[in-house]
Amino acid sequence: MDLYNLEGVWDLKHQFLYDHNEISDTIYNINGYRQVKMYSKGKVMWTRFDPSDNNEWFGYGTYTIKGTILEERLEYASGPMMKIVDTTQVFKFELVMNKNSYQQIAIDENGQYSRSENYIKVE
Repeated sequence: MDLYNLEGVWDLKHQFLYDHNEISDTIYNINGYRQVKMYSKGKVMWTRFDPSDNNEWFGYGTYTIKGTILEERLEYASGPMMKIVDTTQVFKFELVMNKNSYQQIAIDENGQYSRSENYIKVE
């Protein structure tokens, strides 16, 4: 498997919060929370289900990997996500790949890790 091959279906295992680039907390999926991402031929699609949130959360667009940076550009998304897309044109993450898992780590305006989504490969 190519070190940076995201092709396939990925299920969110948990998220990390960071303080000074160190993991400070882990957020586990509880009470039916689920998030899935699919990558295929330069396209990305994701969906989130949170029983405690009445909003719909999904998005579709393109992705590229440049070095260890994952960039996602959404073409369309659910209403709540489109409000975020209006202010953020490109979502950039540091990408850490393993054989059957990956992390996308958000970096704040000061260059510090803020949060990561940690996925396991489904297919």
